[in-house]
Amino acid sequence: MKLGVLVGHQPEKKAIVCGASQEIGKAIAHKLAASGWELCLVSRSLEKLEIIKAELPGEGHTCFGVDLSETAEVDAFLENLKQSWGSVTGVVCNSGGPAAGPLLEAQDEDYLKAFQAHILSPKRLVAYALPHMKKQNFGRVIQVVSTSVKVPIPNLGVSNTIRGAVASWGKTLASELGSFGVTVNSVLPGYTETPRLEKLIQSASTRMGKTQEEVTRLWRAKVPAARFANPNEFADVVDFLMSEKAGYINGVALPVDGGRTGCL
Repeated sequence: MKLGVLVGHQPEKKAIVCGASQEIGKAIAHKLAASGWELCLVSRSLEKLEIIKAELPGEGHTCFGVDLSETAEVDAFLENLKQSWGSVTGVVCNSGGPAAGPLLEAQDEDYLKAFQAHILSPKRLVAYALPHMKKQNFGRVIQVVSTSVKVPIPNLGVSNTIRGAVASWGKTLASELGSFGVTVNSVLPGYTETPRLEKLIQSASTRMGKTQEEVTRLWRAKVPAARFANPNEFADVVDFLMSEKAGYINGVALPVDGGRTGCL
């Protein structure tokens, strides 16, 4: 019976990190590279990825410009990856959230693009990685989602809908892949210092008729830690869950939010 990583066997540590050109994805890439992972960085901005790749410790890293909301691009990327880089044992699914707004004001296209970016593309990435994960009896899948899977966030209608589906997809996948030494976990960022948070504050400022400074103070007051997170704090959690030490943590949806989410 196989229990986790085979005794005396060091698993190959090669991972795809999506959304690596933005703050959270970039921080994750730096942490994983420092932990010995060889990385394939993915985002829409290849130019930004090239700069980040040059900053990473270690060798063998690569990068591709891919729009995860276009499944045809993802298919072409994976075919290229197969020829140029080979197999992987880790996948970090991270993609920008849908635009803010009420549910019924969103267009059908908004829902469809979000579903492609957050469900169909990750499905392709994990399916690509799975044969080698099974061979190694080791694999890690991380979904960067949102605390909205615990408590929906006002004015993020499409995001709340899709993120909930992503969390359920990951929980189901965890039960299907656990016997192969593959863990699937969702990590839920709370208020984190990113351009996404800045845009949400701007939107809330307009909607509430308050200054951005007032909104910022209100939101910080909701957090028991009394501050917003640094992306590196989030990346530390991902780094641990990607490690061999986290082999018995599977199917969780873990908030990294300073205690803000109002449920167990």
